[in-house]
Amino acid sequence: MLMSDAHLGAAPSERERDVVAFLNFARANAGSVVINGDLFDFWFEWRTVMPRGHVRVLGALAALADAGTPVLMIAGNHDAWGGDVLGREIGVELVHGEWNGELGGWRAHVAHGDGLRRREDRSYRAFKRVMRHPLAIRAFGSLHPDFATRVASGTSNHSRSHGATDGGSGLRTVAHEYLAAHRETELVCFGHSHVATLERTTAGGVYANPGAWATRPAYLVMRPERIELRAWTGSSEGDLLDAIDRGAKEALADA
Repeated sequence: MLMSDAHLGAAPSERERDVVAFLNFARANAGSVVINGDLFDFWFEWRTVMPRGHVRVLGALAALADAGTPVLMIAGNHDAWGGDVLGREIGVELVHGEWNGELGGWRAHVAHGDGLRRREDRSYRAFKRVMRHPLAIRAFGSLHPDFATRVASGTSNHSRSHGATDGGSGLRTVAHEYLAAHRETELVCFGHSHVATLERTTAGGVYANPGAWATRPAYLVMRPERIELRAWTGSSEGDLLDAIDRGAKEALADA
């Protein structure tokens, strides 16, 4: 199962309870869980301090990991400064950048999606290199957490209000080009655009994006024979929004 862009801390407060319910559901029903960036609208780990809130979500993530369900968390542009708390204490696999592997029997390429558009994201890529440099992280960590959080929250608000205005077409193009150039890959999953998408490309692969949990909770289910986009309704299984069948392929374990 894969979700993205909950932006906890900026999203309506009920979204945190939705995420907790989803993670509890996944603990009993998923072979693995992928959180494809921006679970938190802001996240930073000082040596002895971390952002206030999200206790229920952190507990649900820890319970999921403790139960033996692999949890892969891709760092987004809002929560890229994760570290020991998420990795060592909570138990998730935290990845900065892209991830390639198998999801539910599909050879998959997963990335949050920030900075991938060739022309539109050129200036952002330069900013990203600066903000993720160890010296910048160390400088930010030297600030008082209350002050630093106010600064980061203002930056997050600006980022969300000046996000992609192309209706998701830029990342869609990136996904199609990636699948055409990497024929061994069957599935590309992005987040970031906040535009839910599930489609087969001309190269024969599948591009999937669950959209933003912050505005409409939805998730992807990868099974060997099928990929589904489902809305989370709080019930045992969400409403089916879209699906793509794989066709005749050998069956492997669910994700």
